[in-house]
Amino acid sequence: MDVEYHEEYVRNPRGVQLFTCGWLPASSSPKALVFLCHGYGMECSVFMRACGVKLAAAGFGVFGIDYEGHGKSTGARCYIQKFDHLVADCDRFFKSVCDMEEYRRKSRFLYGESMGGAVALLLHRKDPTFWDGAVLAAPMCKISEKVKPHPVVITLLTQVEELIPTWKIVPTKDVIDSAFKDPVKREKIRKNKLIYQDKPRLKTALELLRTSMDVEDSLSEVKMPFFILHGKADTVTDPEVSQALYERAASTDKSLKLYPGMWHGLTAGEPDDNVELVFADIVAWLKERSQDGRVRAPSEPETHQHGASSEFSNSMESQTWIHSRRRPRRLGGFLCGQCRM
Repeated sequence: MDVEYHEEYVRNPRGVQLFTCGWLPASSSPKALVFLCHGYGMECSVFMRACGVKLAAAGFGVFGIDYEGHGKSTGARCYIQKFDHLVADCDRFFKSVCDMEEYRRKSRFLYGESMGGAVALLLHRKDPTFWDGAVLAAPMCKISEKVKPHPVVITLLTQVEELIPTWKIVPTKDVIDSAFKDPVKREKIRKNKLIYQDKPRLKTALELLRTSMDVEDSLSEVKMPFFILHGKADTVTDPEVSQALYERAASTDKSLKLYPGMWHGLTAGEPDDNVELVFADIVAWLKERSQDGRVRAPSEPETHQHGASSEFSNSMESQTWIHSRRRPRRLGGFLCGQCRM
């Protein structure tokens, strides 16, 4: 299927120009809308291009925004003064698309990678009934106990964050080396000058820490349908964190799939066969939950747990797939309304 691409800038209430882009099926109306929430330091037009193209080719309308200070948007490079600003910018842009006449009756989904997973969960918390679901790829939704800073360290950094908020003094390992398995793809990502590759700024690092802790404390409030994907060999975000989200979320339609041997960059850093497998699972999940008219229905419980011989691809026998869903009944009415770490 042919795909059309477009891009434009919008201005947020703080006067910052934000880059936005979109991919659409060229010859048909999209079956549903998917909104991209990229990871820390990443961007949409180049790094997430393959994601946009693949989903649009599968029939979805895909829209992305570079956060303030990220990618082609203006602002101090990768400086997150307040995470709530970032979430508010996404909320404002995504809803402006949903409010367009041709899209008002389309199902709408969030797609978050790493830090973008936290963005997606906070967008859901901001307006719990607005979104029809979310795909969360290796989401930053809780600080793993393996890497959580000591409280004394946090206290010391907090005492100086207002004095030197933009200083690049937070030590970190090379995340690109840790996140993307395929060496050719890894070097291509490293050459993308739109991606921030310097040390995290002090206030940015603390905002990410606070946000992770905030999201962790509210995992039980997650009620929208979601599909979590995580590589079992991920050393950037802990697969056990995704398991915690799955177990604690109140959602009645939730799925978790763990991919043996895969790293953090499931959709951009794995060998082609793995990437195709991941996208096949994503598209299958989205297609099953996409419908015109956005009909909402009450549910009756139907919970089950089984292996990879599910509705998703089964080319890796040892994959772990967990699924919990309530069977819907149709209603005659419509709901209106508006890491890399």
